[in-house]
Amino acid sequence: MRPTLQFLSDQLIEQIIAEGREIMCKLGIEIHNDLALLLMHNNGAKVDKTASRVYFTQSLIDNALAAVPHAFKLYDVYGNEAVDLSGFNVNFTPGSAAINILDSTTNKFRKPTTQDYVRYAKLMCKMNNIASQSTAMIPSDVHEKISDSYRLYLSLLYCDKPVVTGAFTIEAFEIMKNLQITIRSSKENLKAKPLTIFSCCPTSPLKWSEVTSQNLLDCAAYSIPVEYIAMPLSGFMSPVTLVGTLIQHTAETLSGLVMSQLMNPGTPVLYGGSPAFFDVRYETTPMGSVATMMIDCAYNEIGKYLGIPTQAYIGLSDAKALDAQAGFETSLGAALAALAGINNISGPGMRDFESCFSLEKLVVDNEICGTALRLIRGIEPKEDFPSLPIFEELLREKHLLIADHTRKYFKEEDYIPGTVISRANRSRWEEEGSTTVGQRAMIEIEKHIKAWQPTNLPDNVKKELTVLMENESRKYGMTKLPNID
Repeated sequence: MRPTLQFLSDQLIEQIIAEGREIMCKLGIEIHNDLALLLMHNNGAKVDKTASRVYFTQSLIDNALAAVPHAFKLYDVYGNEAVDLSGFNVNFTPGSAAINILDSTTNKFRKPTTQDYVRYAKLMCKMNNIASQSTAMIPSDVHEKISDSYRLYLSLLYCDKPVVTGAFTIEAFEIMKNLQITIRSSKENLKAKPLTIFSCCPTSPLKWSEVTSQNLLDCAAYSIPVEYIAMPLSGFMSPVTLVGTLIQHTAETLSGLVMSQLMNPGTPVLYGGSPAFFDVRYETTPMGSVATMMIDCAYNEIGKYLGIPTQAYIGLSDAKALDAQAGFETSLGAALAALAGINNISGPGMRDFESCFSLEKLVVDNEICGTALRLIRGIEPKEDFPSLPIFEELLREKHLLIADHTRKYFKEEDYIPGTVISRANRSRWEEEGSTTVGQRAMIEIEKHIKAWQPTNLPDNVKKELTVLMENESRKYGMTKLPNID
């Protein structure tokens, strides 16, 4: 039996959805995009162009919910199925768009570079418990206008996993779409086998900017999956109560859903977000707050009730170091998210309020993800009945270390972590150097990066990706891309 977690009754879910829909219809949503306003107007919504405000109708919302797919899959660069976003399937992906990286040699935060990103992409190939990669950090050694497309380019070049990404400008979408079509060879193939998910973020409270709404519409036009990342802040930019924040999250997310489905009915989406319970003491948005995690798990229940696959930024930490706080916040979030059945859990590798990425934390978090995935497999009998023969052997042999039953199920029954997690007794740990988890993580990183092998993408595809990126960089005055050898 798969263990599950639930915070909301069906009655409460229905009430939250009804309240969110009423807000959309009576208070409206601010949308700064002419095409979106036209789509809304042409489909029966009241549009106040002067205020860029749309007053939805119940039928608009119903039609969007009827059109949205209940599941979809992602495929790797070779076209192999990699991620199943359906039911209670759980997949992990790293946190994304960090503006800092933790430098392991100095133990200081700094701006990431191309070399940092390449090391990350190579390492991601070996993170077996993390199903997809993300555009995890923003390289500072390229023009800011190409930072979105450049990190997608590096991800596709150095790792074969599908990518969770996004664009901070309207212009970036074109090349990011073309990079994907280069991999798939046609837009039809890209639609049939999605390679990426784009994060599209409304602005709390109850607003879509021109950039994010245009990204949303552009993705829908090409059937590129999106995840709606509503970010209400309890007690600051949303009601302080968890239910009040969930009502606002519902309105902001469903408004994005309507836009996607009006642009292209059947566009695959994730009912996602990155809300937080605002800590007024420090004016911060703690992702390690238990209230934040409860909001995430609860809106996942709302998404599932509506028949939409889900996403959340959870299983990350606000800690500044790889310490006890990083461990307990990440582990608690990952376990809760897995039990809740969140389909795409975004967080591994991230610390400091989603602003800093750490390769050491990524390696540790890979083990946390493996533990969470084992947790949700639950407990099942495996040749345990009748039990008498096993206990007869135990009494006869005085142990079961080499029993057939032990050898058959040893690796299934527990999650067996790699060397970054120490399970040695103290004397053996001392003999092996008395290393900390951070030191063992650094060793693991270098081992995996050294063992990295180039992807099997055809050389002509790799060359075309590079030509696209070089052409894009020249638009912004860069004569060449940074050295990535």
